[in-house]
Amino acid sequence: MTRRGAAVLTALVTSALCALSLGNLLYLYIALLLGLVLLYSFITCLWARHTAACHQHLSARTVHRGGSAYLVAQAYHACPLPISPLRGQYVWAGQEGECAFPAAPFKSATRRVPLSARHVGRFDAFITALWIRDLFGLFQMKKKPNTSGAVLTVLPRPFDIEKPHFTLGDEGSTALGRTQEDYNAPEDVRAYRPGDAMKRIHWKLSSRKRELLVRRFETPAPPDTLILLDCDTPLGGENVPEGKESLRDALCETAVAVARLQMEDGSPVRLPIYGKKANEFASDQADGLSLLQEMLAAQPFGGGEDFAKVLHLELRRMRRTGATVIITTRLDAQIVEAVSHIRRMGPSARLYLVTYSPEGPAYQPYVARLQHQLVEVCYVTPA
Repeated sequence: MTRRGAAVLTALVTSALCALSLGNLLYLYIALLLGLVLLYSFITCLWARHTAACHQHLSARTVHRGGSAYLVAQAYHACPLPISPLRGQYVWAGQEGECAFPAAPFKSATRRVPLSARHVGRFDAFITALWIRDLFGLFQMKKKPNTSGAVLTVLPRPFDIEKPHFTLGDEGSTALGRTQEDYNAPEDVRAYRPGDAMKRIHWKLSSRKRELLVRRFETPAPPDTLILLDCDTPLGGENVPEGKESLRDALCETAVAVARLQMEDGSPVRLPIYGKKANEFASDQADGLSLLQEMLAAQPFGGGEDFAKVLHLELRRMRRTGATVIITTRLDAQIVEAVSHIRRMGPSARLYLVTYSPEGPAYQPYVARLQHQLVEVCYVTPA
């Protein structure tokens, strides 16, 4: 019963007492009228609740940041008596909202609730309850939806960046050319085809087989691009509305931008994730980008390994790495030392500092030290 229903019930009791104490029929008629209204309201509300049904689904399970999806909800009831419009209470990204459905009986009403994908992550989107009221608003009853809700995954959206360069001599095509000219590492032989270099012909075997045979050499894998992403709680953004969320978006989208650029050329990319959900991404195919986007969207960014420790742990990969990309929101002496150590081991290094204050004086000494070690320093300001 609502507050209005409680007020009507109070008026009914008062009228009944007045009728009994004063013997005035007017008060009796008022009490009877209020009783009939309460009875009608209760019956219609109970009838509608008993026959009501609510189904829901998402128009899409994944969407890129900045896009939108819809929570599609359908409500139905079979009460022939008039009632108030049905109200659906829904949750999206931790916030509650309401949507209304027409009260026409025996007809399914559909509502499309727009869901704005403002930030990267995985967010619940579902109708939590269907509220049913009578025509006078005296009673209100709750009905759970017949279908459960779903999770909308908001993927990071890559942007254009400059291609990371490999250390001189470590370019994949250069390594491939060197191996093809290395006659000490033949893999197999094949029949001669017009256009093959004469110096690659296996003369001894050709004379024995009485046909021209050409050496085939093992094709080397190009060097990796190692992306080291800071999966700890983003630093900064306290004075900016939704600052932490925007920093997280920028971290994910920078990583995806680097990976996309490298994988488009067939270069292998590795991205170890040292967050709450430890994982590792490795691919050299452009169609693997969607997997990386989902992995980053599912990462809560907080409670993982200290980023300076992560940089030291990844030193073991440097022999196979041609370029290292470091993406972080923090820059201190420990991180600078770890990045400098990576650069001294051979691979090129680029650091993306995600911050709202790229010209902050606290960063300048560290940036100067990195540049002295031939480390590129780039700034990313969250949108």
